[in-house]
Amino acid sequence: MPQIAITNSKKRDAAVAAESVRVSLRVQWVDSDERRAKSTKLLKGTLDRDFAALLQRHGTPEQVAEELIAGDPEIDLESVGRMLSETSRVFVNSDRQVVYGVKQVEIVRNPDGTEKTRKPKVMNQPSVSAEMPLLWSGRLRSKAEVCQKFVFASKLQLKHINGLTYDFLFDIAKELEAKQSLLVLGAGPKSNLPLILRRGASKYQGFLEGRTQGNKYLLLLHLSNMELKAPEAPKESTEVTAS
Repeated sequence: MPQIAITNSKKRDAAVAAESVRVSLRVQWVDSDERRAKSTKLLKGTLDRDFAALLQRHGTPEQVAEELIAGDPEIDLESVGRMLSETSRVFVNSDRQVVYGVKQVEIVRNPDGTEKTRKPKVMNQPSVSAEMPLLWSGRLRSKAEVCQKFVFASKLQLKHINGLTYDFLFDIAKELEAKQSLLVLGAGPKSNLPLILRRGASKYQGFLEGRTQGNKYLLLLHLSNMELKAPEAPKESTEVTAS
């Protein structure tokens, strides 16, 4: 559970916990023995036995087909079907060898799919951590306005880690609930820079929501990377038709 630092309206900051919000399953699948079913990753095949490798080994697609009929050269009985737990993404070259010095390129495309711009991808440095408090911006926006203008990509729940941070977060949630508004939250000295949760991650704009119920509180940090804007009005034609 990562920690972030946040500042309240009194300009006091504290390090608190932040975790992803997960919706519990309302429907669960079970087998005949009422054991809960779950998703798992299985190894489908290895690079040395895919079609490209078989084609390089046997020469032509027709010869590959003959080998598939005669046996199972695409199956490694020692590895196929193995259950995978922890995996990592790697990049391979045309020779199916793992490469390490990868240069990532960011491509922006037009609505019709054509390429608009191409530039080296910038690895954004994190702007959220326990050492860099997120300042109280004071900019409040109504819930209706935010929901109509922004698309939420993710959300984090802020949680206390001791009794002092419980009071700290409870007061923030109570204050935001009383104003029926979301607090615009950003990084930097003016709280106007994007939130970057980890190195290379996307840039987000944050909206902090607070709710309370008795001695319970809920603080949600909504993250958005898309703002909805109305299209430009069509320009009126200035052409004059002669009669």
